[in-house]
Amino acid sequence: MNHPDSPARRAGHVQRPAPPPPREADDRLVTAVITAAWAAAFVVLLIARDALPAGSRWWLWTCATGFGMGLFGLWYVPVLKRGRARAAAARQVSAPESGYVSRDSGSKTVSSTETPGSSTRS
Repeated sequence: MNHPDSPARRAGHVQRPAPPPPREADDRLVTAVITAAWAAAFVVLLIARDALPAGSRWWLWTCATGFGMGLFGLWYVPVLKRGRARAAAARQVSAPESGYVSRDSGSKTVSSTETPGSSTRS
């Protein structure tokens, strides 16, 4: 760290280290860990079922639902990632070298901002 009286700080030039590159989580690992936690909670509550008050047994169904949704997530996350990768690849293929990307949606409607001086009122 630069001392407050250092020449670099007096000149207004402070060198900072480059920020680290962004990291992406392993979605399947996160989903698997959470699914396993729901399964473990279900097993614990199943073992302690007789000690639970009758009004609290709905937690068994909550854990079972969490486990089921986790299994669905384990299947769906790769499907979602493949779809996003295909969409990104399609965007790169259709983008011209200049980097310009048209915002034309194919609509035949003309807004008043596209034709100055005209009104959309009838």
